[in-house]
Amino acid sequence: MNAKFLARTLIYTTLLVAAMLFLAPMVVMVITSFKDAEQIRTGNLMSLPTSISFDAWRNAWSEACTGTDCRGLKPFFMNSIVMVVPAVLISTLWGAINGYVLSMWRFRGSEVLFGFMLFGVFMPFQVVLLPMSQILGYLGLSSSIYGLILVHCLAGLAGTTLFFRNYYAAIPKELVNAARIDGAGFWKIFFRVVVPMSTPILMVTLIWQFTNIWNDFLFGVAFSGADSKPVTVGLNNMVNTTSSVKNYNIDMAAAIIAGLPTLLVYVLAGQYFVKGLTAGAVKG
Repeated sequence: MNAKFLARTLIYTTLLVAAMLFLAPMVVMVITSFKDAEQIRTGNLMSLPTSISFDAWRNAWSEACTGTDCRGLKPFFMNSIVMVVPAVLISTLWGAINGYVLSMWRFRGSEVLFGFMLFGVFMPFQVVLLPMSQILGYLGLSSSIYGLILVHCLAGLAGTTLFFRNYYAAIPKELVNAARIDGAGFWKIFFRVVVPMSTPILMVTLIWQFTNIWNDFLFGVAFSGADSKPVTVGLNNMVNTTSSVKNYNIDMAAAIIAGLPTLLVYVLAGQYFVKGLTAGAVKG
């Protein structure tokens, strides 16, 4: 009994210490964002604010600094919303259709095609920057939000296809065969039989894609223009602005604002993400 109690105490103590170390930067960010400049100069990182101030949050959202390319996060935040919503929906639907075809409507060479698509899961995105830039130029989508939407749809296609293909491979083929016997065609089977059974993997893919696209910096800085920068690029510009006085409270508030959507998604829908994974989203 004593050995079991000691072992459990050791486990919980280790987890508690790990959690404290992991959450310490977030705690510092939140505390600092509610301080004014004087409290930052006179206090330390972990000292609580003597009086709570929301000025840093207002400045981070609206007008945090001055300069040629330094604005509040509001326009960049809105750009990210306009970019993320269609990119997530299109890439998820596209991956669902691909997974449906590759698992239930197999054709000669489908396994080879799926194998080639898997290269996109492991390929570093840096290698596609130049050819993708040329393609966007040919299509007239350079430095636009529409170009970023296309890039993220293509970049996420391999991952979404992998998720849906592996999930649909576990669906009993008898259901599809019965629908075919009843006269259902390709699209009717997809929307009336397969999609209603896809809630777990849909949640996994939506959360996965939302997180990847919202947090992306590489494509945002490479393919965006002056009026189409996502929030990650706007945050980088704000934090690295050339100013005589460093406003750490504004920087911390801006970083929290930029990361808040993904945090809320996992808080509100994290249980569905875990259920989706255990339902077979990553099974081969």
